[in-house]
Amino acid sequence: MPKESSYRHFPDVLLDFDSLYTKSLSPHVSVTEQMADASEDRGRIVARLYAECGPRLYRYAVMILTNRQDAEDALQQVFAAALSNAALPRLREPEAYLLTAVRNAAYSLLRRRRTARAAQEQFLEPAAPGCSPAERAALEEALRALPPDQREAVHLHVYEGMTFQEAARVTGDSINTVAARYRYALEKMRKVLS
Repeated sequence: MPKESSYRHFPDVLLDFDSLYTKSLSPHVSVTEQMADASEDRGRIVARLYAECGPRLYRYAVMILTNRQDAEDALQQVFAAALSNAALPRLREPEAYLLTAVRNAAYSLLRRRRTARAAQEQFLEPAAPGCSPAERAALEEALRALPPDQREAVHLHVYEGMTFQEAARVTGDSINTVAARYRYALEKMRKVLS
């Protein structure tokens, strides 16, 4: 009969250390003391950290990500990495380390979400061969920040390959106006991209 999990309100999909490690953990020994013992098994240390910090770390990840499944993924990533981290037993403040690791994993996931969402909404063809999705998204963000007339000047000159004279004929504006819009657009884009 399976042993009842000691973390009932915590997602079972993460790491079920109860089934992996059958040695009992003393509730009177702190995690730091266990880490100081050179013979302590890293798996037991991670199991202990999971039992002590898991629910709090999960709540933290949910608050950042606003999605329980993504929070579970971030937490699983952190604890899986902790199992393979040989330096973990030498940490002075493992709880702080895990809190930072969960935060980093959550924000990385947010960045991947934002990049994926931007890739779905992209309106530009790649500006150059080998342009990464992140670079393309940043360029589109900079273009979206421009007024329409400046965005038009950039498009006609860069993407359509028109000279300022040709762009002026298309827009009905003077060459100097088109060139000025293009110059102002580049200045604004540099600020956004830097």
